[in-house]
Amino acid sequence: MVTLAVIGAGLRGLGYARHALESGRARVVAVAEPDRHRRESFAAEHDLPAANVFADWRELLAGDRLADAIIVATQDRMHLEPAVRAAERGYHILLEKPMAPTEADATAIAEAARRHGVLLAVCHVMRYTPYTRTLKALIDKGRIGQVMNIQHLEQVGWWHQAHSFVRGNWRSEADSAPMLLAKACHDLDWIVHLKGALPERVSSFGNLVHFRPEQRPAGAAERCLDCPIEPTCPYSAKRIYLDCLGDPVKEFWPLSAVTPDHTEAGVLAALREGPYGRCVYAGGNDVVDTQVVTLEFADGTSATCTVTAFAALEHRKTRVFGTHGSIEGDGVTLRVHDFLTDKVSVIDTQAGPDSGSDSGASAATGHGGGDGALLDAFVAAVAHGDPSLVLTSGQESLATHRVVWAAERARHTGTVVPFTLP
Repeated sequence: MVTLAVIGAGLRGLGYARHALESGRARVVAVAEPDRHRRESFAAEHDLPAANVFADWRELLAGDRLADAIIVATQDRMHLEPAVRAAERGYHILLEKPMAPTEADATAIAEAARRHGVLLAVCHVMRYTPYTRTLKALIDKGRIGQVMNIQHLEQVGWWHQAHSFVRGNWRSEADSAPMLLAKACHDLDWIVHLKGALPERVSSFGNLVHFRPEQRPAGAAERCLDCPIEPTCPYSAKRIYLDCLGDPVKEFWPLSAVTPDHTEAGVLAALREGPYGRCVYAGGNDVVDTQVVTLEFADGTSATCTVTAFAALEHRKTRVFGTHGSIEGDGVTLRVHDFLTDKVSVIDTQAGPDSGSDSGASAATGHGGGDGALLDAFVAAVAHGDPSLVLTSGQESLATHRVVWAAERARHTGTVVPFTLP
């Protein structure tokens, strides 16, 4: 059985570790996590010996190799050092996306894996869902002819934006990354995957428009618990987090990011003292709340990706327009229009339980089956020594990350940026 060590026992690390345990395909044998509560809870859940439980990843990677592979699920800006060191120690690596906030750091990680001959798989989980596999097969079989245009929509969700990108860990580019990288490197990678090609030109527009001090309603307080207009505010932290109580999915995420005390008193204390209780118009955030990216490919065709806070948290929605037909998808169901017969066929991709709900689109339920399928593929690749079992190599993931950085250059300069690989 493949053995795994986990660096970072937050939402993502915990989710992958639980799938390994439940599937029986791999066994978690070590963890490094600075937060004492998370570390102790994780160790108990996986029955880890005290000698394999570390507060610092450096301690985990200092001695003999403890596992076949390692999951790096730290905060975005903490990926570089543990990933490079793990490669040097001979661990195969499952790396949470984004690879790193900068092109230089991501390149260093990919090169370390190549140099030391270890498998590097980046968590582009959208490639692994039943929905994506079905859609990709339809396109590759020529069901709609040549793909002329892809329209892709990432609905972040109004409360998810407030949770992660206004109040949470990803609110600041300096502390994390541009939102397009942190949230939607998935999406640009996925478009490239569907198209089967990298773009030649990239443009982008995006701004922080709404979650700004000047948009703050008159009379709003610094914290939701003190605010006279809280009952009429859609971004009320009190409503968002108290409504999680009693729902196991929402208690896992987003509530566990706010407090480990899943009681009304625990939630209210966290909102009184911590960042998740702040007014969304006074959060000190600077990442965009809406962005559009346009890609042009060598064959003259195009794609657009829209990322917006101002929608329900649902599966991504995509329209693919071809010369012989079109496909409209909602993350679960595909509607295929055949131009020859002028008939529409509907395909249920069996995306799994809860797939039609807003929670089914989130990390809390495994991104429509993508999280589990990715881990299974990674474990199989390690077990059989066959990197082809994962759908992206480290170099391929680096290439689609470079599309994101090109889009950010285009956004900041107001230009169309030519895209070429080094």
